[in-house]
Amino acid sequence: MSTEILSPMPGTISQVHVKEGDDVIEGQELLILEAMKMENPIVSTAEGKVKQIAVKVDDKVATKQLLLVVE
Repeated sequence: MSTEILSPMPGTISQVHVKEGDDVIEGQELLILEAMKMENPIVSTAEGKVKQIAVKVDDKVATKQLLLVVE
C-alpha cells in the first residue's frame, strides 16, 4: 500500500534527505519545507521504501501538494 506525503502548507523545499529506493521508518525526516521564515521538517507517516519524490530543492509547493510517495 502506498502512502502519499503531502505538503501541510505553502512554502519552498530547502532540503531533501532521501532518494528514491531508500528505506524509511515512520517518523523519519524526509525533507525540509521552508515557510514563513521557519524550517519545517516533513516526516514519514509510514514505514517502507521511497517510491517517488515529486519535488526538488528550491521548488515552490502549495498546501496538499504531493511531495513523496512511500510504498
